[in-house]
Amino acid sequence: MSLLIIDGELCIGCGACVEVCPFAALDLVDGIAVANDNCTACSACLSECPVGALSLPESKPADVDLSSYQGVWVWIEQFQGRASDISWEMMGQGRVLADQLGTILTACVLGDGVEDVAREAIAYGADRVFLADHPTLRHYRTQPYARLLTDLVRENKPEIFLLGASSRGRDLAGAVATHLYTGLTADCTGLEIDPDTRLLRQTRPAYGGNIMATILTPHHRPQMATVRHRVFEMPQPNSERAGQIVRVPVTLDEAQIACQVVEFLQEAEDVNLADARVIVAGGRGVGGPEGFEPLAELARVLGGTLGASRAAVDEGWIPYAYQVGQTGRTVRPDLYIACGISGAIQHRAGMSTSQVIVAINEDPEAPIFEIATYGIVGNLFEIVPALTEQFRIKLAAR
Repeated sequence: MSLLIIDGELCIGCGACVEVCPFAALDLVDGIAVANDNCTACSACLSECPVGALSLPESKPADVDLSSYQGVWVWIEQFQGRASDISWEMMGQGRVLADQLGTILTACVLGDGVEDVAREAIAYGADRVFLADHPTLRHYRTQPYARLLTDLVRENKPEIFLLGASSRGRDLAGAVATHLYTGLTADCTGLEIDPDTRLLRQTRPAYGGNIMATILTPHHRPQMATVRHRVFEMPQPNSERAGQIVRVPVTLDEAQIACQVVEFLQEAEDVNLADARVIVAGGRGVGGPEGFEPLAELARVLGGTLGASRAAVDEGWIPYAYQVGQTGRTVRPDLYIACGISGAIQHRAGMSTSQVIVAINEDPEAPIFEIATYGIVGNLFEIVPALTEQFRIKLAAR
């Protein structure tokens, strides 16, 4: 579905728009310009049209009644019939927001043979589930998923729509927001309702993580946001909860979907920061690649995982897969030990929700101490080996 409006009576078929389009979204058909789904509403073609035959819809039609939008929605991401944990985290926060607004929480489940996921969504807090179950939805593809969700939103008018900031969630959220002409805040670290305006306060790091920005969407609906894994706690499911499952008719034609999934090749993931219960992370203070060796030994003794700050990754001391922070992984372990990490806001955005934070740094004024549960001022190359030995003794005595 293209966003571009073409007046066929005005178009003279000159082809100027076709030549200037950077996304190959325009063609001439029977002497008239026609747009396809590649259109991103970039507006590059508008000024090239000599007769003014091209236009974009108004971002907010004057007759839109924002008060008619009600409810909180969450997209439930699933792969091969198993829901992603990030979706249940979204459901937990969605339940909080819906209760604050005094409205219902709706889950959107798309796939093939995924009725069990819909029932799970009710257990995780949904009052209603839109279930689109069809073979064409077996594998995630932007075009059919975005089309279905866009149509559902236009028909049912949710006030808030949340998606997990996974690779699929980011892709889908951008496509849906573009078609709906609404705002989208990506990679949020906080969501709350403004008590005075009832608007969704969407908080995320900005300017490279140097400040925290709070973003509002006052004139468009739905208010859309993506949130990264482990930002919110996983709620406890209640199998006795009751909810409504609404089956959504699917009339998609496979032949009209440009993308075809041939095969999935899954790589083994050696680094799993998102699910780690203990993380021992190093920053610029470790001094080099060899500085991670004592940290890795402490992580091994504790049954945990090694982590790193962006500074250490940028120096090339450790691969990006270990990076914690706004541009890396967001984590929520039981124990986070920060070694030689100053505590820039970008890093804190990715680990501040850890249950216990232990900071080890030679600088007593390091910002990391502001959020640490326990702080140790000193040389990490003396402190970490000492901690490792004491943990080894304690754990061996169990």
